[in-house]
Amino acid sequence: MKTTLLKSEDYTRSPWKNGGGILTDIADAHRPGAAVKDWDSLLWRFASTPIVAPGPFSYMPGIDRLQMVIAGRGLVLKAPGQEFDEREPFTTARFTGEMEIVTELEAGPVEVVNLMARRGAAEIELAALEEPGERSLPAGTHLVYAVSSDCGIRLNSEQFVIPAGSTLKIELTEPSKLALVSGLAVLGSIRPAG
Repeated sequence: MKTTLLKSEDYTRSPWKNGGGILTDIADAHRPGAAVKDWDSLLWRFASTPIVAPGPFSYMPGIDRLQMVIAGRGLVLKAPGQEFDEREPFTTARFTGEMEIVTELEAGPVEVVNLMARRGAAEIELAALEEPGERSLPAGTHLVYAVSSDCGIRLNSEQFVIPAGSTLKIELTEPSKLALVSGLAVLGSIRPAG
């Protein structure tokens, strides 16, 4: 097991793929040996971003996406013949990067977290940790993001405090137990496919 604290002041910023906004890169992985770390070499990315105006989502063929509102409310994603309801915070929406999605904001701007992965390279999950309790984590990479205040967790028998806005990156070679002790967090999980 390896743990790394990713501090909010060390996160990087980059434009949305369609240029419509700016995302905050929290953690990512690219193909080994990729000459350039860009959307084509991306294996997975965990990021946050504000959505301040209605508009189209970036077209990302071959990418699976999970999204959750962490601040604000009233977000709806509209796709042809389909709607993803994220009006309530901490609801996970799952969709593909090929979908033609336009956002609708019913109550003003929101802040979201996104977990994206190249299809076939990784399997991803995104969950809110709102109530104290224990859960099993499979082998893989897990990201515990402290949303709005410091967050306390227990990993197996070890205690951690994650400062507000920071993320604990957990790399597991075997299943482990994670318990939320205090605060509110978002858990992003990435497991190699296959």
